[in-house]
Amino acid sequence: MAKNLVIVESPAKVKTIKKFLGTNYEVTASMGHVRDLPKSQMGIDVENDFEPRYITIRGKGDLLAALRKQVKKADSIYLATDPDREGEAISWHLMNALKLEPGETEKSVQRITFNEITKNAVKRSLKEPREIDMNLVDAQQARRVLDRLVGYDISPLLWAKVKRGLSAGRVQSVALRIICDREEEIDDFIPEEYWTIDASFDVKGEKKKLNAKFYGDTDGKIEVKTGKEAEEIRSFCEKADYKVTEVKKGERIRKVPLPFTTSTLQQEASKVLNFSTQKTMRIAQQLYEGIDIKGNGTVGVISYLRTDSTRVSDEAQAAAVEYIKNEFGDSYLGKENGGAAKEKRNVQDAHEAIRPTDLTLTPASIKASLSNDQFKLYQLIWKRFLASRMAPAVYETTSVKIVASGKYVFTVSASKISFDGFLSVYTDGEEDESASNVLSKNISESSGLTLSGVDPKQHFTQPPAHFTEASLVRALEELGIGRPSTYAPTITTLLARRYITKEGRNLFVTEMGNAVNNIMKEAFPEIVDAKFTATMESLLDGVEEGNVKWKTVIRNFYPDLDAAVKRAEKEIEEVKIADEETDVVCENCGRHMVIKYGPHGKFLACPGFPDCHNTKPYYEKIGVPCPKCGKDVVMRMSKKGRRYYGCIGFPDCDFMSWAKPTDQKCPKCGSVMVEKGRHLACSNDECKYVSNVKE
Repeated sequence: MAKNLVIVESPAKVKTIKKFLGTNYEVTASMGHVRDLPKSQMGIDVENDFEPRYITIRGKGDLLAALRKQVKKADSIYLATDPDREGEAISWHLMNALKLEPGETEKSVQRITFNEITKNAVKRSLKEPREIDMNLVDAQQARRVLDRLVGYDISPLLWAKVKRGLSAGRVQSVALRIICDREEEIDDFIPEEYWTIDASFDVKGEKKKLNAKFYGDTDGKIEVKTGKEAEEIRSFCEKADYKVTEVKKGERIRKVPLPFTTSTLQQEASKVLNFSTQKTMRIAQQLYEGIDIKGNGTVGVISYLRTDSTRVSDEAQAAAVEYIKNEFGDSYLGKENGGAAKEKRNVQDAHEAIRPTDLTLTPASIKASLSNDQFKLYQLIWKRFLASRMAPAVYETTSVKIVASGKYVFTVSASKISFDGFLSVYTDGEEDESASNVLSKNISESSGLTLSGVDPKQHFTQPPAHFTEASLVRALEELGIGRPSTYAPTITTLLARRYITKEGRNLFVTEMGNAVNNIMKEAFPEIVDAKFTATMESLLDGVEEGNVKWKTVIRNFYPDLDAAVKRAEKEIEEVKIADEETDVVCENCGRHMVIKYGPHGKFLACPGFPDCHNTKPYYEKIGVPCPKCGKDVVMRMSKKGRRYYGCIGFPDCDFMSWAKPTDQKCPKCGSVMVEKGRHLACSNDECKYVSNVKE
């Protein structure tokens, strides 16, 4: 048995770290937490100053027994759980469960952390061991206890007033409130009319027309509100003479993007890759824990994924400088502090930004070792980090001012890249409209203009957009609610409880979500108040910094919560949420069956329960007839959870497709056309016909 025992959280890290450390070290995994509050009861002794009652997690007894045997044989134990407050708490629980507290053992027990799973980082951590940081542990305990008090006090109230199986949470309930408030804004929105006026000009000596936008008059900008105003302007402009009064040339700098934090990675992966927050975190965890790279063995290819800092280590900065010089040249090198974060409240600067651990492991060079999703996310992280160390992009800008008979003003703006800088590596696709305009170099104040046409267009102001996962994460971060590790599970819980539903990328509140939110607003206004929750987050950060005692936070919070729960039990009326009725008739009793929800999703049940116990699978029709038998095509789930489409008449009809079928036929071979991304494609693999972008 090796003299040194290293305990990590995840078994995925064991092989990687073992390879780095050699035969003198044994590496094993705790498989996450080993102790927690009991599930069957609150587990907090409110009468005894909110002391938590931790128990061994069910199923972890054998694992702890095996760990104790390994501990007995080792001289030195290194607790190498994740480098955040959750990881610190796991190490503290391991010390208790394995009886490694000072005075209980003479063995050397030390805490080590590394921000990336590379040979240098792991070996360096062994040279810099430390004791458990109790401020971090207390910060985790404070959050855990607060969340338990809120959940276990309010959830039973929701069961009694609305429906069993519901839950409330300190961050979850505020997130639901934010989504509900946005829905109210959308419902209450009253569109307002406005008009834009475009004009096109023939320029003497130029073949291409000059397209300009109405700005106002010579005194300033004018908002055109009605068709009558637009018509008056159009009528004047059709008879006017035009003159170029100003051609202004300049330069615009486009700043480099900051390297990714947890929040911005989730937002960008949602926007660019259409990944859910949960999927992004799952794949990032795989990239962090280790990928078997051909020729390199297993190595973590990105740094730690839970961070809200944009700081970069000196070592990573130096590596980026060398890479950019070699691959792009000195002119592409940004300032040394490029991508430095602007001041932001509540930033936890314990970790670096999310970055590749080795820039020479380019996405293309390791693509064969990655799954398709891993490659997409790694490429996004790699490019973003490299771009953050590069020089800004520079645009040449031109703006033209055109005046109609000394009265109305039209403007044209155009820009083109004069130096691509970081855009040679990374673009977020949010280029401004002027970059797509091209102006002749010959345009000047002496250019002769002839009006070709004036085109007024009516528009209406649009309501606020529905939240997407990305925009909700951004809102939570801006309001100071939750932490990087809480965004994905918060959204997942809201979806799982059916408080919200996801259609395309947009999040919508359900009837259930509205009912729960209304109860929370009425009975627990502070719990769902964004400012109060942000203040609570600041207090919890104070615990982590050692400025606030964790039980002080709980003592100040709980009495108000307890009083609100007791008041709500008496005053809040029951809310009945009717099950959604379908047109499927129960063959046993003739009632229309309703949609119920189980552990594996929707199913149909007879509303006559308990007199009638009939249930059957629920299949979501997609509005397309089966190409084989003409019955409905429905969406199904495979045993591995993958979505596919099949005939509702199965097993009599065996039609099946992984891609979503349409009611269109292939013009070449007559087979069914299916959706493939933004295109329609023939389902016959031999045909390979692909249509234009679908509407």
